[in-house]
Amino acid sequence: MNLPASDTLLIEAQEYQRARRSAWNKVAQHPPRSWGRYYGRRLQQVYRLVIPEGARVLEIGCARGDLLAALKPLYGCGIDFAPAMVELARSKHPDLDFRLADVHELDLPGETFDFIVLSDVVNDLWDVHAALEKIRSCCVPGTRIIFNYFSHLWEGPLSWAQTLRIATPTLPQNWLTTGDLKNLLELSNFEPLRSWSEVVAPLPFPGAAFANRVLAKIAPFRWFDMTNFLIARPIARPSTHVPLVSVVVAARNESGHIDELMARIPEMGAGTEIIFVEGNSTDDTFEAIRKAIAANPQRNCKLLKQPGKGKGDAVRAGFTAAMGDVLMILDADITVPPEALPNFYEVLVSGKGDFGNGVRLVYPMQDQAMRFANLVGNKFFARAFSWLLGQPIRDTLCGTKVLWKTDYERIAANRKYFGEFDPFGDFDLLFGAAKLSLKIMEMPVRYGARRYGETNISRWRHGLILLRMMIFAARRIKFV
Repeated sequence: MNLPASDTLLIEAQEYQRARRSAWNKVAQHPPRSWGRYYGRRLQQVYRLVIPEGARVLEIGCARGDLLAALKPLYGCGIDFAPAMVELARSKHPDLDFRLADVHELDLPGETFDFIVLSDVVNDLWDVHAALEKIRSCCVPGTRIIFNYFSHLWEGPLSWAQTLRIATPTLPQNWLTTGDLKNLLELSNFEPLRSWSEVVAPLPFPGAAFANRVLAKIAPFRWFDMTNFLIARPIARPSTHVPLVSVVVAARNESGHIDELMARIPEMGAGTEIIFVEGNSTDDTFEAIRKAIAANPQRNCKLLKQPGKGKGDAVRAGFTAAMGDVLMILDADITVPPEALPNFYEVLVSGKGDFGNGVRLVYPMQDQAMRFANLVGNKFFARAFSWLLGQPIRDTLCGTKVLWKTDYERIAANRKYFGEFDPFGDFDLLFGAAKLSLKIMEMPVRYGARRYGETNISRWRHGLILLRMMIFAARRIKFV
């Protein structure tokens, strides 16, 4: 008797899942093999870099629950379809929530998470697209889905290791490529953000730690990495909430620009709050701001005296005082026109990006807008930081940056991870945004020449600070 095609496929799926459930129940009865233990510890290190402590985390295919526990979540929920694995996870980590469920039939009504982890799972799923559709219901706009999955290059070595009983045995796998997974994510209304590879040395031989921290990140060694990582987010929908906007203007020796700034900063969203942070000027900038505010009572303005030194300190003071949902930075020298700010606003409220970063290197600049040495330095640091952060950053030092206040508060809470020696404030925000896996959108702007005063940036002294920051960040975000 011939069954309908749909029934045949259903039976095949059930047999596939039954075989895997049986296999993983058997794995649960034995401790991890040597390869698996070392590899698992390395995965924990990588995931802890991406997922901050105190988050709401869902792990699909949680097995013994060791990875979920290592993340120290505020609330951790682990899902596995093998009963023996779920019981083992519950006994090892009683403070976490483990449930017996198949991701293809996942039903967690009303529960959403900051991070959803699928570690070495997608290659074992019967229908990855169907699983991703189920996961969608557990997402909010800020949710990040993190995958790692074996490289096809390691199919032979893994089979050999399983034969020698130094790796956990598995059944035949899908062996998805990163391109395959990106396509499946887009079909399921997810947006890939960034991808990279890890673990060139899966066994604890002398030098393995160095190989995994450093060599695994650079060519040609990274071509032989064992596992691929990919971070995605739900495709965002435009915000239905009309936000209040706060524009922070750090002003030091800029009295000649204040009236023009007041006239040209546009009203956006539910209203625009302008926060001037005066930075211990030697001219009459503070008095010029005070007079401009008095002359424009229709504008929502604040004037702060900077507590410390450097633009970064001024921006932080302004952001702390800001009442807006959207935070913007605008340089007081008007080299970036204030009329460009609505384009940044639109990127955030449309959901196209989480962080708007101005780029001065797309359109032609006015004469004398940027000296040749500055241009070369900007291009060098742009390439270096793009490699470090895993996202294209064409202009690291453009002063115009825009983000949601809620995301800034998360960045500020994590600030000590990268240190607090950034005098500009740009890298503090870029590093923090990359670590939180925010989608950074590059916003081309027209860059003009300064018409009043002199720049507060020293090319060589500040260039050395940038180089120091880049080396420090490499140790904290790349070679970990």
